[in-house]
Amino acid sequence: MAACGCGRQGDSSAAKPGGSSSPATAADTSDWPMFRGNPQLTGVATGSLAPKLKLAWTFKAEDSIESSAAIVGNTVFIGSDSNALHALDLATGKLRWTHRFGGAVKASPTVQGGVVFVGDDGGEFHAVDAATGRTNWTFKTDAEIMSSANCAGDRVLFGSYDENLYCLNAADGKLAWKFQTAGRVHATPAVVDGKALISGCDGQLRVIDVATGKEASSCELGAYAAASPAVAGARAFLGTLGEQFVCANWQTAKTEWQYAPKDSAIEYYSSAAVTGNRVVVGGRDKRVHCFDAANGAEVWSFQTKSKVESSPMIVGGRVFVGSHDGNLYELDLATGAKHWQFTAGAAVASSPAAARGRLVIASEDGSVYCFAPAAPE
Repeated sequence: MAACGCGRQGDSSAAKPGGSSSPATAADTSDWPMFRGNPQLTGVATGSLAPKLKLAWTFKAEDSIESSAAIVGNTVFIGSDSNALHALDLATGKLRWTHRFGGAVKASPTVQGGVVFVGDDGGEFHAVDAATGRTNWTFKTDAEIMSSANCAGDRVLFGSYDENLYCLNAADGKLAWKFQTAGRVHATPAVVDGKALISGCDGQLRVIDVATGKEASSCELGAYAAASPAVAGARAFLGTLGEQFVCANWQTAKTEWQYAPKDSAIEYYSSAAVTGNRVVVGGRDKRVHCFDAANGAEVWSFQTKSKVESSPMIVGGRVFVGSHDGNLYELDLATGAKHWQFTAGAAVASSPAAARGRLVIASEDGSVYCFAPAAPE
């Protein structure tokens, strides 16, 4: 995802060294329909990836890519700074269609019911037919849209830099309600149990009732947040630009724990991935961090050569994450050991997506990379 204007801003017992995922097969019909993979924004893939991956294809866009891919069926959807939304064939990387907007597409697309929902930095939010790339409708906000969308039934929700969380009717784009915060809304809203959880540049984690647009509660984060909350049960996990990682109980509106080491300062732009008792997130301290979800103790950290703004993805006992050092890393969820890396041609701010046995990620030189199972040695 793109930068925040307020500061540019699994269960460990299942994880085994070397990766425990079995090879993907043709029976894998998993999708990755939105940023972080699901409405709770947990960053956990439902399908599998082969133990070893190889580069299957590369697509080159006309400009930089910060957007992360959505994968539905046999199509990859991804935005670029060339004011474009691209639809690519998952198997071959062949371009199916490109839709041009009035602004750069830094947000990640969301696909539901055959429609792609995405905003641009010109402040327009779009509903585009997934098969043809034709416009269904557009909705205008008063500032750029960096937030990716989330869906709740027949409604679609997203934030804008005009300080509002918007809720539209998915069918026609008419405004159902909007909720004004006290700062730019950069993050993607999480949706759980009829509630939307949103963090932003006002330093609050807000819980909004999707049906009414009324605030149910809010929790003070202590600093601006560009990251989106990852929700597991009653807990929401996210880092801030104020150098702390927070676990908040969104049902009681209370902070359960914070991680803020005394000997270092860590800004978090990356959104966390959470599974079982493990939470994994990238930091601007050039590290990938893994915390115990129960108490915030650091389980491990992995050193890269530059800041990590890419949001990690968990597949079985494996973690995939990009870094501004130009690498895509595969780490062991249990130990943080590196098992594999791929060197791209530029910084990787995009977050990985996985579906149907393939992994897709982009780099800031406009390249989209797709990885497939490697042939057995």
